[in-house]
Amino acid sequence: MNRLAHHQGIHKFFFTLGLTLQLSKPVIKHLIHIVDALTTKGFSGTLTDIHYWSFHPNHRTTLSHFFTKSPWNEERLLGKLQEWILSQVERLAKRKNQPLFVSIDDTICQKTKPSSRAAHAIQGCDWHYSHKDHQSIWGHSLVWLMVHTFTQAFPFAFRLYDKKEGRSKIDLAIEMLSSLKVKRAQPVYVLMDSWYPSKKLIEACLKQGFHVIAMLKTNRILYPKGIAIQAKQFARYIESKDTRLVTVGKERYRVYRYEGAIHGLDDAVVLLAWKADQPMAPEHLHCILSTDRELGDEDILRYYAQRWTIECFFRQAKDQLKLDGYRVRHVRAVKRYWVTVLLACVYSIAESRQNLSTGLELLRSRKGHSVIEFIYDAAKQEIPIDVIKKQLRIA
Repeated sequence: MNRLAHHQGIHKFFFTLGLTLQLSKPVIKHLIHIVDALTTKGFSGTLTDIHYWSFHPNHRTTLSHFFTKSPWNEERLLGKLQEWILSQVERLAKRKNQPLFVSIDDTICQKTKPSSRAAHAIQGCDWHYSHKDHQSIWGHSLVWLMVHTFTQAFPFAFRLYDKKEGRSKIDLAIEMLSSLKVKRAQPVYVLMDSWYPSKKLIEACLKQGFHVIAMLKTNRILYPKGIAIQAKQFARYIESKDTRLVTVGKERYRVYRYEGAIHGLDDAVVLLAWKADQPMAPEHLHCILSTDRELGDEDILRYYAQRWTIECFFRQAKDQLKLDGYRVRHVRAVKRYWVTVLLACVYSIAESRQNLSTGLELLRSRKGHSVIEFIYDAAKQEIPIDVIKKQLRIA
């Protein structure tokens, strides 16, 4: 009996990436089934689910072996995926004459803390403070890089933050940025929230020819007229008449533009901004840094708003693709699982040419059709119903 039609779509995408030359046939077959399962509604992240939802022909233990021991190179797969993503995004940016954005952020994949008696705890887990939940959470902390234009966004790379290794999240971000080989036909803006814009990371970005747009903590030191002062102290001297109203999307802001040195940078723009409907009090103050001094206030705020795409990616990747649903325990198996989630995510976006949720809707409806066509064809060939049920795991 023939392959399900939607499996051919996945195979075709792998061929476009150049993976069919890099990886063996059994590995490709496993990956097709895994991507199929990950993009199926109701998938929970377990190997049993991959086996069940993708109509995998082999025994479930072969999947476990695939993630833990099988000799395939996930770094090479990631490399091919990254080449393809960059060519897509660069082409888009060039065609529409728009900037390229790179967002950096981290997320926690929560796990249950094993008891001291647990023989096989998941490797690489630790306590990580979650700013969203205002508490420490047990699990894996991942630093991610996304590459996007105004209209398309792709997850690009990730690193596991392991406290024991002694490398900071900033170090991991710098390492990922250095793997970003952009042709730079268009300007590149690296977007980050207030936890990331250290002197070290900003310098690494500028050295690569990238600009930085970042939220700053309000205690960052500015140097108006050469005097060192925290941004929130400086903001006390700013009156409503010193600001101008700027509209970004549906929001209006009062903005004061500071140009000059900040701690760790000789020359930059910092926007001190308040939502127009809020009082200009220190607790409502936002400070946004731009290393590109040519940009107007509207553009700085509009570009920074693009950082929201990485927040959406985290939410969708966890809800829809079970980025945090894995049960594999070996650290390499966990990394391989994340690579397959990234692959499934990029495939979904590529197929819909829009975004992840549209892509998943498309793939899910395609799968439904494909299963019906499979049954219809089998019936036409007079294949016994028990055989069809067995193939589709209903027996």
